[in-house]
Amino acid sequence: SIAVTLATALAAAFAAPAQAEPTGYTLDPGHTFVHWEVLHLGTSTTRGRFDRVSGTVAFDAATRHIDIGITVDTASVNTGFAGFDTLLRSAQLLTSGEHPQAYFTARQAQWQGEAPQLINGEITLRGTSRPLNLRMLRWRCGLNPLFGREVCGGDFEAELQRSDFGITHSLPFVADRVRVLVQVEAVRQ
Repeated sequence: SIAVTLATALAAAFAAPAQAEPTGYTLDPGHTFVHWEVLHLGTSTTRGRFDRVSGTVAFDAATRHIDIGITVDTASVNTGFAGFDTLLRSAQLLTSGEHPQAYFTARQAQWQGEAPQLINGEITLRGTSRPLNLRMLRWRCGLNPLFGREVCGGDFEAELQRSDFGITHSLPFVADRVRVLVQVEAVRQ
């Protein structure tokens, strides 16, 4: 009847607005990498990266909601030197056979405007979980003009102590402190 239809329309018009769902993004594997660097013998910096990273990000800048899940294939470690990569994958360091993946998860961040300045999360490496905070170096969302799709991306940095994860090979000749650089580009789902 017209009365029921009108009552339903009025109820809908005056109902509380629905909570917006956070926007979901999938990490672009061609533009997402985790790099690391560590001081070697107090003289030079050894650098490498993980070539295979996957995951999702959901966030809403208006409500400051963030939910991150990133998986790193530890066997994809790449320094450009095959012999060193084999050592890194071994039980003395990353134990890629027993722990083929490392994880980063986060559900909290400190925001400045529409950008997460500090992401408070947790890293799991070699079966051990520890807090890890990613500091934003840059962040931007927008339309990728080459592909006509919405992307968000940025660069983040963090530091961890490798001994916290049982990685003590070559201490103190190779530093305990590891700088982690995360390069992220994610495509809107």
